Amino acid sequence: MSRRFFGTDGMRGVAGEFPLDRRTVTALGLAAGEVLGRAGATALIAADTRESGPWLASSLAEGLVAAGMECHYAGILPTPAVAHLTLAHGYTLGAVISASHNPYEDNGIKFFGPSGFKLPDETETRIEEAMLRILGQEILAGGEASGLPALEAGYGEEYLIWLLSKWRGTRLDGWRIVLDCANGAAFRLAPALFSRLGAKVTAIACSPTGTNINENCGSLHLDNLAREVAASHAHLGLAFDGDADRCIAVGPDGKVLDGDYVLYHDALWRKAEGRLPGNWVVGTVMSNLWLEQALSRNRIRFYRAPVGDRYVLSCLQDRGAMLGGEPSGHVLFLDDVTTGDGLYTGMVFASHARRYGDASALSAGIEPFPQKMVNLRVTRRCDLAEERAIQAALQNEEATLGRDGRIVLRFSGTEPVLRLMVEAKTAGQVDEVLARLSAVLYQELGKA
Repeated sequence: MSRRFFGTDGMRGVAGEFPLDRRTVTALGLAAGEVLGRAGATALIAADTRESGPWLASSLAEGLVAAGMECHYAGILPTPAVAHLTLAHGYTLGAVISASHNPYEDNGIKFFGPSGFKLPDETETRIEEAMLRILGQEILAGGEASGLPALEAGYGEEYLIWLLSKWRGTRLDGWRIVLDCANGAAFRLAPALFSRLGAKVTAIACSPTGTNINENCGSLHLDNLAREVAASHAHLGLAFDGDADRCIAVGPDGKVLDGDYVLYHDALWRKAEGRLPGNWVVGTVMSNLWLEQALSRNRIRFYRAPVGDRYVLSCLQDRGAMLGGEPSGHVLFLDDVTTGDGLYTGMVFASHARRYGDASALSAGIEPFPQKMVNLRVTRRCDLAEERAIQAALQNEEATLGRDGRIVLRFSGTEPVLRLMVEAKTAGQVDEVLARLSAVLYQELGKA
């Protein structure tokens, strides 16, 4: 049985609708408890700032407790904080109620094992099977959940102290940094972190209401951050997403620095320090060609994984490597973290910018290939490799682009869309290829 509900980053949907209704989430908790439970099993639950977070956490806890697990609730915390704390405190299970960068109406559930890593595919499959069996038995009423466990105070501070212990190099005294916290899980911790590192912090999108998470802010909406960086003459701007597992930077020159930039500069630093095992860096099929070519010039090997942090992690582990990530700003530094950590990534951006003396140096001499991605809402999901007309169109466009361009076509693992990315020498080429391929895709798969 393949996974039906867990995507590349947990189980997501509209809060209140199947599979994120009270009854199904309680069944999910009961199933997770059955699969992972043992004598003395414990679980840590936290959420981002969505208004649906508390009742979803309560429903999940009800199921876990029914399965015999002792539950602890940490309130609002970033996803990577839960991963760290699950490992540090020896919890059997860590659970985060979040839909990351999605709008507030959506929510989701991510699980971490006692190692601090996300659960393997096969474990999620077993949990799904148990959940469906429980739902079929109709033993759950699906009424009001029985309440959250008592709030565990102090976990945010513990995570903050751990982050500070990982700072590299010179403090940020005298630096001005703007933080866009997406009205999400980092709204308290991110300003505190960079203030303690010595920076003068300007924080925006730090007033969560339960319905404004990711709304025209955060790592997917950088205009406000860029304006504030310019207005305050800041040395650096950092934007997180709703659960703070991503970070994107903006330099004082207004240039956006995505995950490719932090991979490049950290790879050079690690190679010089002897901390880049096998000289490997893992990106994804979405990583820009400039990164691959620049690493090659520095004799650093580069591998493209499928999109999704679990695939980046798998490719890193296969190579005994430490550094990998995605342009989205979800980056893995396996010598310190077990999952993407936006606050840690922000510290890495800041430490390299400080080392160079100016964050604009992070983009100096780098000319990314024009790249654009569109999300196509189609009526039919299918195995694209079996669609002859689509494959013929792709081969024709790839032949036209040659070695200085790429096309990536894939169904999203977290949203009901078909993602089409084109990269080429010029923006005009990108737009032309996108237009031709979009027409073929809508013709063959229907437009939703």
